[in-house]
Amino acid sequence: MPKVAVATTSSLAADAAAEIADAGGNAVDCALAAALLSINTQPGVCALAGSAYVTVWLPGGNPVTIDGNVAVPGLGLPADYENDSADSVTMDYGAGITTLAGSGSVAVPGTVAAFEQCARHYGSVPWRALFEPSIRAARDGFPLSGASHYYLQYSGDCIFGRSADGHRALHDDDGKLLPQGSEIHLRGLADSLESIALEGAALLYEGELAHAIVDHVRERGGPLTLEDLRSYKALERPCLTTEIGRWKMATNPAPAVGGTVLTAMIDAFGREDLGKWGADEIGRLIEVQRCCLDYRQRKLDLADDRYKASAEMIALAMSGELLSTWTSGSTVHTSAVDDSGLMCSITASSGYGAGEIPDGTGLWLNNCLGELELNRRGLSAGPPGDRLPSNMTPTVALSDNGAMSIGTPGADRITTALHQFLIHALQRGLSVEAAIAEPRVHVDTSGEAPRLMSEPGLAIPPTDLPHKAFDSLNMYFGGVVAVSVDTGGRFEVGADQRREGGIFITGGL
Repeated sequence: MPKVAVATTSSLAADAAAEIADAGGNAVDCALAAALLSINTQPGVCALAGSAYVTVWLPGGNPVTIDGNVAVPGLGLPADYENDSADSVTMDYGAGITTLAGSGSVAVPGTVAAFEQCARHYGSVPWRALFEPSIRAARDGFPLSGASHYYLQYSGDCIFGRSADGHRALHDDDGKLLPQGSEIHLRGLADSLESIALEGAALLYEGELAHAIVDHVRERGGPLTLEDLRSYKALERPCLTTEIGRWKMATNPAPAVGGTVLTAMIDAFGREDLGKWGADEIGRLIEVQRCCLDYRQRKLDLADDRYKASAEMIALAMSGELLSTWTSGSTVHTSAVDDSGLMCSITASSGYGAGEIPDGTGLWLNNCLGELELNRRGLSAGPPGDRLPSNMTPTVALSDNGAMSIGTPGADRITTALHQFLIHALQRGLSVEAAIAEPRVHVDTSGEAPRLMSEPGLAIPPTDLPHKAFDSLNMYFGGVVAVSVDTGGRFEVGADQRREGGIFITGGL
């Protein structure tokens, strides 16, 4: 039986991983079970009818990422169809966001297809077993997490109050958002999960659930069709790789943008070991974030060919030219390794949520077409079937001394949070826990002009950027989770307390 370590977004999800480990599951099985539990018990933060990427590195093999990202809908619709069935919503969440909700914002979901493909190729326990912890939680009720409650304070009415089932699950009889820790029951969710566990992903792409989702969206004017769902395939791609410190790192490749931006940050900042961490190094980090995130906005996000644009960005970073080119959502993550060296890293998202639930299914739909800071083309995102841009960056790393799985939720903070963790863990040599706990900076490029955001405890050098200093560590800066195993079979595990993380190691800590 493999020995496994898992870091994930909640103690409930860690318990799900432990249950699968006791059943003989490997790192992939445990990661999938924990990810399913997180996705289905973090209302507002994530949902099953969204997107996911799974990065796997088999011992002695080559790393791959299974692309379960959402796709542009509309197959089979008339050429002159115009999608005008989404509503603009502005919230004070984070640094302030405007997003689109409603049926017109729903993209073709990919999470279940990716998870089934991963389980079939790399897992070792039955598909149904992976769902059992989530089915129980949905039937018995689960506590409203701190991360969910925080986001729902902004979105609970304007987005997640759109459906009767959703509003009823999250609000009391007076229409007020339930307090953190309240037991959540969402009508139909347990039945939907049990049906997928028994019948497989086909139920969501061809069967009863597919028809329920499409009927709901089309009746409200959205473009999602049965042809979209039937045509959807999870895609396995070779990872994007680079080196940092003494480690070889593998991450999400194009057409996603997150792995490209992370790799460019590593190459532009430098990969050598670091002896100190002071104002000079932090100043360089800020400069790297500023140029990489600006380049992403100007070039990568709107590129017609994101493969070519990604290669160009990395080439500029490696040559040192990228630093001279600067001119002016919500997710969950699970990381797992086992004592064979098998690594699995899973990031999943449903955007900011469409607020739509097909009646009786318990399945909140994504709003990834309306996630405007990422999908900057909005509802006219491209031809049907195209994958949307994504910041999700599930990452694994290998050295002569061990293996590591890393990732984080955090929308556009994913790449900056991961880069800072990698600097502290792989270049400075800090422990996993210490590297996660280090304070972070983020250059926010979501507004008209960039702003520097920082946590306390950093020697911030003089900068021309407007600067917002947080009073404490904050979930705005992501929620890194990481696990590692050395060649002697010793595990290290860490889950970011910025996002209520949960950890599990076979046999206990």
